Amino acid sequence: TLLIKGPTQPVLEGESITLECLYSDSEFNISHVHFEVFSKYIQSWRPVWERSWCSYLMQIERTAERLVLSMPHAGRFYEGPYRCVSDAENVTAPDNSSQPLAFKVHYMGELSLSREGYTSYLGVPQELKVRLGDDVVVKCSASSSEEPSYFWNKDGDDWILPSSTLTLRKVRAVDEGQYTCMAEHPSVESLRKTRTVSITILSEDAPWYESSNGRLLLMTSAAAVSLLVFILSMSVFLCRRAQQTKTSKGPM
Repeated sequence: TLLIKGPTQPVLEGESITLECLYSDSEFNISHVHFEVFSKYIQSWRPVWERSWCSYLMQIERTAERLVLSMPHAGRFYEGPYRCVSDAENVTAPDNSSQPLAFKVHYMGELSLSREGYTSYLGVPQELKVRLGDDVVVKCSASSSEEPSYFWNKDGDDWILPSSTLTLRKVRAVDEGQYTCMAEHPSVESLRKTRTVSITILSEDAPWYESSNGRLLLMTSAAAVSLLVFILSMSVFLCRRAQQTKTSKGPM
């Protein structure tokens, strides 16, 4: 029987993983055996090759009795499933292919903050300046192998908000301070991330450009003006070049 051995418990991203192909009670040897991984994108099995690119590293070593696949740094795309397959002729089940083996890789990315009404690509500045009486809605999120549990709290206060969204309606001066979002992985206690944002309350008559919304508007307006100037400049350049080309040719 062709067997595959590997992790029987979930592993953490960054840990090392070792898979082994070997025969049990069989006359066949391991020389014609290779690893295969099931691709979820093309929905088929494909061979596993040695590769080294950035943090993605796979090493294959063959001995007389087994084939070993080493992954020094487990990644979220390494879950498999994997199997061992023999290319030898006249080999039938269960000697030509092992049972599939899959394992869970737990991970959690860095936290990102976004404001209600704004694209998540803009993010939230480390210091959020808002006018007195404005509404503040900040959402906390993270990529994770399982949906995290989110909590918000304010430095100096003893309240904890069990939610991914911090909502402050008609902010007052007492709402100013440091707010921290914490995300906890439901299955791995050691996987937790935090992100802090400082909220500064401006007076109602503060200039509009002092608030974070005003600064964002200035930045986007400046980018739009720069793009418009570039387009106009290119249009003028191309028109002049076309005229010069036409003049240089003269009448036919």
